[in-house]
This record gives sequence, C-alpha cells and structure tokens, in this order.
Amino acid sequence: MSLIADTVNNAALLPEEIDAQREAARYELREVSSKPEMIIPEILHDVAYSGRGLGNPLLCPEERIDLIDGQAMRAYMKEWYKPERIVIAGAGMPHEELVELADKYFSSMKYAPIPPPQLSTSRSNVQQTPSHLLPSTPQPSLYKSLTRAASSYLYPSSSLATPDPIPLTSALNSTSTYTGGHRFVYDPSTEFNHLYLAFEGVGIHDEDIYTLATMQVLLGGGGSFSAGGPGKGMYSRLYTHILNHYPQVDHCSSFHHIYTDSSLFGIFASFVPLQGRNQGNTPSQILPHLAHQLSLLLYTPLAKAELQRAKNQLKSSLVMALESRAIEVEDLGRQILVHNRKIPVSEMCERIDEVDAERIHRVAQRIFGPKSGNKATVVCMGKEDVKDWRAELTKYGLGGGA
Repeated sequence: MSLIADTVNNAALLPEEIDAQREAARYELREVSSKPEMIIPEILHDVAYSGRGLGNPLLCPEERIDLIDGQAMRAYMKEWYKPERIVIAGAGMPHEELVELADKYFSSMKYAPIPPPQLSTSRSNVQQTPSHLLPSTPQPSLYKSLTRAASSYLYPSSSLATPDPIPLTSALNSTSTYTGGHRFVYDPSTEFNHLYLAFEGVGIHDEDIYTLATMQVLLGGGGSFSAGGPGKGMYSRLYTHILNHYPQVDHCSSFHHIYTDSSLFGIFASFVPLQGRNQGNTPSQILPHLAHQLSLLLYTPLAKAELQRAKNQLKSSLVMALESRAIEVEDLGRQILVHNRKIPVSEMCERIDEVDAERIHRVAQRIFGPKSGNKATVVCMGKEDVKDWRAELTKYGLGGGA
C-alpha cells in the first residue's frame, strides 16, 4: 500500500523514463497495427461512434506520442487521481486492516465532489438495473472483464500534421452517439480477409444484459483448429453452422464490447481470399453466412437443450474465474466503480437462469430486428470490399440496412 500511495501521490516522472515509454508506445502501436484481430476492433469503434466518445483512441496516435511529457502527465494525474475517483479493493485480508492502511497512506488526499457523468450514447430507454455482461471472446477472462465500462477504441490517425492537443476538460465532457457505418481497409498483404458486422447493444445497467450475454455464448465460435475439451464452445452455433462446414473460414466468433450505457454486439469472420475458381471467398460471399446466423435468432425456434447449454457455459465461466484471486480483486474494484456495490456471483447465476427463448427473441428484435431502428456497422479489411451490404441485411430480415 505504501508503494501504491507513493506512485499515485509522488510519481517522479523522470525525462529518461518518459522517453523509454515513448519508444514502448511506438513499438506497441506497430505491433497492434500489424495484427488485424487487434486493430480492427479499434476501427470498428471509430466507425460505430464517428470518432467521438467511445470512438476516441484507446491507443495513442503516433503523432501525439511526443506531446506527452511530464507536464501533461501531471495534469492528467491531477485531474483523475482524486479520492472521489479511487476505489481501494483487497482480497484475502481483513477489511479493518485494509481500511487502516487506506487511511494511513491516502487520507492526505482531499475530496472534491465530481459532476454526474453524461450519457455517452443516443439510447434513451436504458433501464438502471445493476447487472453484468459477457465481454468479447478475445478477453483473457470473463469474470475479470464483467464490469469493464471505460474503454474506447480508434484506428490511429494517419495524418502527418500534428493536431492541437484536446483540453482535458473537453475530453471529460465529451459524449458518444452511435451512428453505425461502413469502412474498407485495403491490405493486399494480409493472409486472410476480415469482415465485422456489429450493432449497438445495451449498456451494463440494462435489464437485458444477461440475455445478450447468453446470446453471445449461444453464437460462440472460435478458430478452425481447437484443442476441444469442456467449455471450448465446440457446440456453439458458429462452430456447428459455419466452421465445421466451410474450411476456408479460419476464424468466426461473436463479440460484445460492453460499456456503461452502450455496447457493440456482432459477429466477425476471417477467411481465405478468393484466389481461383474454387479457392477462397469474397467478403460478399461470407456476409450472408453472418447475417443468416443473426436472422436465426430472430425467426426460428430455440431448442431448450441448446439454450440451457449456453446458460451453463456462461455460469461456469463466472464460477471458475473466482478461483483466481487477482481476477476477484480487480473485479471487486470495477464493480464498486460501476455499480457502487459488490454483486455476488450467485445473483448473476440467478439472472442467467431467468433467460428463456422468449427473451432471446425479444432482445434480438431490439438489437438487430428490422423494426429496431438500429444501424449496422460493417468493417472489412483485406484485398476487396463487401458489396451492397445493406441489401444483404434486408434480405435476411435484419435491421441496419436502411
């Protein structure tokens, strides 16, 4: 606790250390930009939120790296490292001891009320019921990420001009509005084409959050090669309907990026590009498969056994994650920040048990049904773009094609 308090209150921020971290930031940016599975979610958020709010950079654009100096970092810490923004969480120690240490090392920090946060989306019918959501598949742990609600993503700008820094107060007061849209990133060197289809989902406080979490597990997916075993999702729809039938598809998964009052829900596929008469596929040939999987949730009955399997897998992920104390303590801090209380896993499991086929159909209609009014976000990277995606979505009875 002494070390943490000293880092928060008395960070040295030596010039040579900042220079080293600038180089580390440049390396990280190059690494992420070279990996489609990491950079496309950045692009997806930029397109979905028109580069504002949740569309702002998660990665620092290269032209801004040299603008970050000791003065900028101290201004950031002064704005954010305040007692009203800090939660001290502990696991495996007496609560009274944690309180005593917090008082000893952090009581010198002065409290100042902060204004209530602004909503970050155009959605106005959010129900304020504490709940959690399953994050996207690539996340390292389900339970660790359940209450993550502060990230945003942006494809790094390629502008050569150095933009003026955005005032911190403006960044704090910025809002997000989901707009949807389409972007094609031409990359002739990529091994696979990549296609993402997304819609705006519900925020973490919405009463439908557990239903959407179950829906994501139901779709599931993964890579064309898997070691198998319990909990690997080999019986999920994207495995049984796509990966097991189309060997040219290398990876196909559902995803869900979750925030306090918005989220992005959808499916992506990585597949071999068209190289001959009978080898590979175009994005326009793959999009119908993704749209079809969503349309099945809208218009076809859901088998009781299939739904129960998805619910069991979601609950088991929650329970097994509790075996890690590091995940437990991080999630405790995030829950207090987001919900102002610790939500026990038993309560989460009860809410998952309440999900039935009728709820799945209702939430599917709400998120991507033809009367939802929700616009689609389509991002394609590779050798060619997807053609006439709006007509394809309309053909399968999905919203977002207007």
